[in-house]
Amino acid sequence: MSETGVVPDQETPPNPPPPLAPDVLRIVPLGGIGEIGRNMAVFEIGGKLLIVDCGLLFPEEHQPGVDVILPDFDYIRERIDDVVGVVLTHGHEDHIGAVPYLLRLREDIPLIGSRLTLALIEAKLVEHRITPVLVTVEEGQRQRFAGFDCEFVAVNHSIPDALAVFIRTNAGTVLHTGDFKMDQLPLDGRITDLRSFARLGEEGVDLFMSDSTNADVPGFTTAEQEIGPVLNDLFSRATRRIIVASFSSHVHRVQQVLNAAAAHGRQVAFVGRSMVRNMGIAAQLGYLEVPEGILIDLKQADQLPEDRVVLMSTGSQGESMAALSRMASGEHRVSVGRGDTVILASSLIPGNENAVFRVINSLMARGADVVHKGTAKVHVSGHASAGELLYCYNILRPGHAMPVHGETRHLLANARIAEQTGVPAQNILVTEDGAVVDLKDGVARRVGTVNCELVYVDGSAVGSITEDDLHDRIVLGEEGFISVISVISRQNGTVLSGPEIHSRGIAEDEAVLESIKPAILAALAEALAKNPASTTHQLQQVVRRTIGSWLGRTLRRKPLIMPVVLEA
Repeated sequence: MSETGVVPDQETPPNPPPPLAPDVLRIVPLGGIGEIGRNMAVFEIGGKLLIVDCGLLFPEEHQPGVDVILPDFDYIRERIDDVVGVVLTHGHEDHIGAVPYLLRLREDIPLIGSRLTLALIEAKLVEHRITPVLVTVEEGQRQRFAGFDCEFVAVNHSIPDALAVFIRTNAGTVLHTGDFKMDQLPLDGRITDLRSFARLGEEGVDLFMSDSTNADVPGFTTAEQEIGPVLNDLFSRATRRIIVASFSSHVHRVQQVLNAAAAHGRQVAFVGRSMVRNMGIAAQLGYLEVPEGILIDLKQADQLPEDRVVLMSTGSQGESMAALSRMASGEHRVSVGRGDTVILASSLIPGNENAVFRVINSLMARGADVVHKGTAKVHVSGHASAGELLYCYNILRPGHAMPVHGETRHLLANARIAEQTGVPAQNILVTEDGAVVDLKDGVARRVGTVNCELVYVDGSAVGSITEDDLHDRIVLGEEGFISVISVISRQNGTVLSGPEIHSRGIAEDEAVLESIKPAILAALAEALAKNPASTTHQLQQVVRRTIGSWLGRTLRRKPLIMPVVLEA
């Protein structure tokens, strides 16, 4: 229990919610609650559905081989024709990255968002050969989608053109912030619209769904402007190439790099497909101001003196296929060496720490000077800290709070802030993905749970990878693999051939495994004698138990065991 008495809503078995009554707004988060990523919330009233965000989650080390993780669309799969639109609060992957997979269910779902957000998702959808239906909205605009009267509010984030959405319905009102902070000196001059927040507070916010990512960080998030002088100092001291890694959608950070490069007589090449694509879009739409003659391509960079070059790269999260990781491993055309300065201008997404530090270690082993958030102020967060959330709660005075976008510790910290500002504890909903919350007459209550799983994308396979598959991959990587092949005669009840034992990754001479063969033969003979009709599956389980027990006792290993029993 927290100090203020707010606890997560624990409802263990799935509890199907009751049928939705008229004039009730139902809210079902399908991602982003208890995790940083795959943000998605479904709103329903009058038989129609409105979705807010549809993003990806990036895999952690215990999910080997997985490319990305999607929200679970099963809840809406059979009702996809009832979806009136998808509101995209901003253009980061954890909010728009799953849209191509959603549109496979129905391609003409309207995508609603700001100009930059829709330009980024449209470019992504080209790769999926999908032509989307786009509805461009602006801050201050109000537009109805079936029973949802939506008003869009400017919020400041680490990408331009982010929007919060205020949803008016017959059942009550909801303010969903998306990701936001309250930088009072933003690079683009676009601050979070607290005037509109105050006006909406006066009208009445029944449910406040707010970004929780930095709720456990005291005070206020550092202004973006403070990064510029740090970059200038690093650029002034660098003697060879400068390589800056950041998110490929972080327009503000790229702007600061371009400005620093121009001030120090360097030229900049974008490295990484998504960086090239996104910055091209940002420049074309006027969100990125490119100094004259500053941009070059990577081939031109090869011809310049190394002290005149800046490479703006992807890979700040240690992604194995991103440009920076390949530079670190020597697999990229850019060869990092002694005297190069590498700047990781991003925060660490939880779960990526080990991958990022591996890249840092590899770069330093090659002689590079690596600068990151832990050693210099080269990045500030895009999320509101506790002091900013306090301001928001006091301005809005919501009737209920439902923290979103964060792990459990972030959600609880947000909940404590809500209670400190006067939201009653019973009106604070700390939930998880799949929780069902109904809002009626301005009162929000949890009414059940729907199944909501992690959906893994592995190559072209979507959703076919299971937790068992991931467990097998982990066992293969950590414990190795053993196959045992035997041929039996059911007629004679004997083993005609084998067992042949082959191992990989056990780090033991296969001769060691010879001593278990008599026990396997005896176990098979006994099983056939007791039940001549034993299926091959049952006999394979006998082999698995026999060798598995021996491996545990003798070698203290638990490898993946693949027994094969064939009938002659």
